[in-house]
Amino acid sequence: MKVSDFDYRLPQEFIAQLPAEKRDHSRLMVLERRTSNVEHRKFYEITDYFKEGDLLVLNDTKVMPANLKGVKENGGAGVEVLLTRAQNTEHGARSTGQAWECLVKPGKRLSVGSRVVFGDGEVIGKVLEKLESGEQIIEFTGNLDQYMHEHGEIPLPPYIQKIENRKSKIENRYQTVYAEKEGASAAPTAGLHFTPALLEKIKAKGVKIAYLTLHTGLATFKPVYVENVEEHKMYKESFEVPKETVEALKNSKRVVAVGTTTVRTLENFAANGKTEGEADLFIYPGFKFKMVDAMITNFHFPRSTLLMLVSAFAGKDFIFNAYQEAMEKGYRFFSFGDAMLIL
Repeated sequence: MKVSDFDYRLPQEFIAQLPAEKRDHSRLMVLERRTSNVEHRKFYEITDYFKEGDLLVLNDTKVMPANLKGVKENGGAGVEVLLTRAQNTEHGARSTGQAWECLVKPGKRLSVGSRVVFGDGEVIGKVLEKLESGEQIIEFTGNLDQYMHEHGEIPLPPYIQKIENRKSKIENRYQTVYAEKEGASAAPTAGLHFTPALLEKIKAKGVKIAYLTLHTGLATFKPVYVENVEEHKMYKESFEVPKETVEALKNSKRVVAVGTTTVRTLENFAANGKTEGEADLFIYPGFKFKMVDAMITNFHFPRSTLLMLVSAFAGKDFIFNAYQEAMEKGYRFFSFGDAMLIL
């Protein structure tokens, strides 16, 4: 199976630069797998598709202000560092919380041992390792958490045009209304469409709502570079499935997952029973779903693991036909774009 099998052409004008004026007023394409039927609705009408006994599962991760700008200690050249995943005991992060896997721009500017100064020296980063995949392991000294929350930026996707006078509004909308556990470097965007009022309406239909956490990172947004799908290796992301969610899963009639991160976490749990740790499950066509019965998702990048996942769930031809229809009808794509419900 070739990565190129999951390619499609998306004109620039379909990439959403701003969220819908109201979260739940984005458009909703509904795909019914059994009949291949397609419907076009508004997101707030999603309540029509829920039934008593359903379980709606949400990822409550919260995006960190993880984009930091510093300068190289020797020479003063500017460096931009994006924290993507806290490191394990190999680099001392379990005890200090200071070693992170990072994306660095420009990456060639730093070598192992290089030091980066942030602010007036409140935080210093030292490169411990440069990985073959391009990421760097950086150990930070100083109060990283405080500095990040005072000076860091929410890492918006690179295709979102950065216009300063709308920056704070966009950053606020790049969090779900139920975001609670900070640790993500990208938002689980399928959840951006929900409002507290809409969640209450869903509950009123006899639907239970449960939460899990997967800190969205490189596995979600890093491009696929290999030619053959089967050769791609997913990056690890930290996750937790609380006991109350495990119990809710046992007693549900139908599991509706919000977002590909939730799908991967649930299917990882179904495969090995682990309720916490690091997940690197790669879902592509041929995968047998054991837990998820329906999913809510956005429209995804060409050649991405996210597109492969929804193709595995609904069938590649059905998904690609739906994407073509979405473009014909003017749907908005990617993080701030419209949504899809696959039943």
